[in-house]
Formats: sequence, C-alpha cells, structure tokens
Amino acid sequence: MEKLKANKEFGKTGLSVPPIIYGTSYLGNLYADIGKAAKLEIVKKWFECTEKPVVIDSAGKYGAGLALEMIGELLDELNIDPDDVIISNKLAWYRVPLTSDEPTFEPGAWANLKYDAVQRISYQGILDCYEQGNNLLGGKYKTSLVSVHDPDEYLNTAKSESEKEDKLNDIYEAYKALFELKEKGEIKGIGVGSKDWKIIKDLSQSLNFDWVMFANKFTIYHHPLEMLEFIDTLHNNGVGIVNSAVFNAGFLTGGQFFDYVKIDQDDPKYKHLFLWRDKFHAICDQFKVKPSDACIQFGISHPAIAGIALNTSKPEKMPANVNIIQKVFPTEFWKTLKNEGIIDPGYKYL
Repeated sequence: MEKLKANKEFGKTGLSVPPIIYGTSYLGNLYADIGKAAKLEIVKKWFECTEKPVVIDSAGKYGAGLALEMIGELLDELNIDPDDVIISNKLAWYRVPLTSDEPTFEPGAWANLKYDAVQRISYQGILDCYEQGNNLLGGKYKTSLVSVHDPDEYLNTAKSESEKEDKLNDIYEAYKALFELKEKGEIKGIGVGSKDWKIIKDLSQSLNFDWVMFANKFTIYHHPLEMLEFIDTLHNNGVGIVNSAVFNAGFLTGGQFFDYVKIDQDDPKYKHLFLWRDKFHAICDQFKVKPSDACIQFGISHPAIAGIALNTSKPEKMPANVNIIQKVFPTEFWKTLKNEGIIDPGYKYL
C-alpha cells in the first residue's frame, strides 16, 4: 500500500491536505465504547496510511469533548510531533457536568459518557468552545481549522421567522469571533460544514470562508447541477472543499437510514429510493465493484474536492480505503451507471 500524500492545497489556509481526512466520532464513543486500545490502533493507522501531516476532523459534540481528549492523549502517547497533524474542530457544543442518567444533547447516540454538552453559538460562546477544545486536547496539540458545527440544524430549531433571524445573528456573531482569532494568527482557516448545502451557499454570500464541508449531500445519489455549479464557484474563489458522509447515512451501501432518517421499504414514498439502490447494487455486482467503493470514488471525483472525510471504528478497514482512493475503476462501469441514470449523464468527471 502506497501512503496517501498531502498533495492538494486546502483553500486559503496555506495548508496542504491528503485525499482522506479522518473523522473521530468513534473516539467519542459513538454508539459504543470501543475501548482505549482500539482507539489507539485507529490513530496509529492514520499515520501508517497517510504521509504527514495527517488531517483530523473532530468536534466538541463528539462524546461531549471525549474525542478531543482522546486525540490529544493518543497522539502524545504515540509521540506525534504537533507539526505532523492538522486538527479541525467544529465548534458549537460546550462540555458541562452530567446531571442526568444519560447525556441530554443527543440521547441514545453516545455510550459511557461522563459529561454532557450544551450548545453555545454566539460571540463569546464560540470562543469558550474554542478555548475548551484546546484544553481538552491537552496543551501540546492545538486546533488549526475551525467552523461552526451544523448551522443548518441550529436554524431549523427556530419556531418563527423572528427567532430564525436571531439564530442567524448568533451564527454571524460566532463567525465574527472566529475571524478575529484568525487575524491574531491563532488559527489557519475558517470554514463551515452543513448537511444542507444551501445554508453553506447562503452564508458564503457574506462570509469569506477558507474552506467548506459538504455533509451527506454530494454523493453518488445526490449531485444536482445547481450544487455542482456552486462547487465550481467555491473552487474558482479559492475555497477548499471537504466531502463527508458519502453513503447517505449508510443507505447507499445497504443500511436502513437515509439522510439519518430510518425508512421503510413498504412505505410507498420511499419506493423510489429502494428501486434506485437495487439498480445501483446490480450494476456494482455486474462489474464486481463494492457499492461502498463506488461511493468513495464518486465522492472525491470532482477535482474541486480536496479531501473526503471517512470515519471508521475498524482500523483494519483504513488500508482498504487508501487502496480505493488510488484505484482506477473501469470506464465502462461509470458509463453504465450514467446510462442507467444512477449518475447524472451530464456529470463530466467520470
């Protein structure tokens, strides 16, 4: 296996990134506590699979800061030089004491947590999240890239137009604080990540982002022309782009959740999704290509995409992901997917 190299400039950050950016939610006990030994193996594999610097994507929300704690602890245990790692921290959630039987911020999603988290999106709130994030990393390692975590979800909690305006102002105030941090030289780049790509577009009208992350929206299933035109605009403006969640929450590879909503095959409104998936899998079987491999290859196929964020609790899968990124699939495979309407026939990068 040839290691992945940091061979793409990442927007206006002055940094270069490899094609795979490593997600860290499993370090925060997403769904299960896999234990420190397994977490250490995950971190070791990052450096076995990728030339330095390794890029890590995390968030205060992941295990109420546990993922950030584990990153700092495990990197130190492996004696990783701080210059050999780039840490991105999505800010919005602040660790607080746990006063109930389980955390309140995302019930049922996180296992064996000792803390809770509350949302703080405001000028001072985002600074508090940034400072706490660096403290959780342990002092030796520091956040280089920052963003406001899921502003679309924050706006969607508004119960009226006036409340939505207030929440939008909270987001702008948070970014005001982050841009001040950048002016002081404390961080390298400011971005935004969202499951709703149109929120990224709206915020980009007035905020000069260095990078953006599309989550769950630029996939082999979903790649509308309007979105592709926006990606081109971002790229032409020197904005770095990360693609994340390329399996539509696991549905494209056989899961029960589509865009994080559990769907029923017997429900008529979802029939088209299952028909699409059946056809997609049949073509993959025909060419002996794993559906997950096709999703990853498509997810990084656009030349504007600097890297794809992948997250796994199984370190043995990471070399396979590296090989997928480097592999050349048959031209006839992509041609068939277009002819059968799985990929938009007008998509020009495959």
